[in-house]
Amino acid sequence: MSNESVGAAPQHPGEQHSGGIAQRLNWLRAGVLGANDGIVSVAAIAVGVAGVTTSTSAILTAGIAGLVGGAVSMALGEYVSVSSQSDSERALIEKERGELANMPDEELAELTGLYRAMGLSQETASQVALELTQHDALAAHLSAELRIDQADVVSPWHAALASALAFTIGAILPLLAILFPPPGWRVPVTFVVVLAALAFTGALGAYLGGSSRGKAALRVVIGGAVALGATYGIGHLLGATGLV
Repeated sequence: MSNESVGAAPQHPGEQHSGGIAQRLNWLRAGVLGANDGIVSVAAIAVGVAGVTTSTSAILTAGIAGLVGGAVSMALGEYVSVSSQSDSERALIEKERGELANMPDEELAELTGLYRAMGLSQETASQVALELTQHDALAAHLSAELRIDQADVVSPWHAALASALAFTIGAILPLLAILFPPPGWRVPVTFVVVLAALAFTGALGAYLGGSSRGKAALRVVIGGAVALGATYGIGHLLGATGLV
C-alpha cells in the first residue's frame, strides 16, 4: 500500500469528494434554469411582436425591454430569496457558536447522541464526537445538527448577479435569431433555434441533476413550443383585427 493511500478516503472514478460539490452543482442547475427562462421569455415576447409587425425596431425594442426587465426581476427575486436563506443560516451558526462557548459539555453529549441515532455504538459515537470536537467543534455541530457548511453560505449579491447573467445570456439567443434573418424567415428560424436551445438546456439540467435527459429535454421543448405558439398566435390575431 502506498503512502498516499494511508488515511485517504477511497474514490471511485467520476466521483467528487471535495467540499462544496453539491453547492456547485446547484449553482450550475440554477444557471441553466436562468438561461432557460431568458430564452423562453424573450423569444415569446419577440415572436409575439413579430406576429403583429415586421418592424425591426419594434421587435428589437420589445426584446431588449423583455431582456432588461427579466434580468432585473430574476436578480431581485434571487437576492431576496438568498438573503433570507443566508441570514437564517448565519443566525444559526452564531447561535451554535454561542452554545459551544457557554455549554461545551452539553453540546458534546448532544453530538454523541446524534451519532448514536445514526446507528453507532455508544463507545464509537463518543469517540467520534470527541475527535470531531477537538478538530473543529463548530463544523462538527453544524454538519451533524443543521446540515450547514460555513463555506457554502451563499452571498445574495453573487446569486443575484449570476441569475441576471444567466438570464441575459439565454435572452440574447432569440434576439439574434429573430433580428438577422429576412422578415419572412424570422419566426420559423426563431422557433427552430429556440427549441433546439431549449432541448440542450433541458438535457444539460437533467445531466447535472442525474435524471433522464430525454424526458427533461422533451418537457422544456413542449413548454417552449406552447409559449411561442401562444404569443405568436395572439400577436397575429391582434394584428389581423387591427386592435394594435
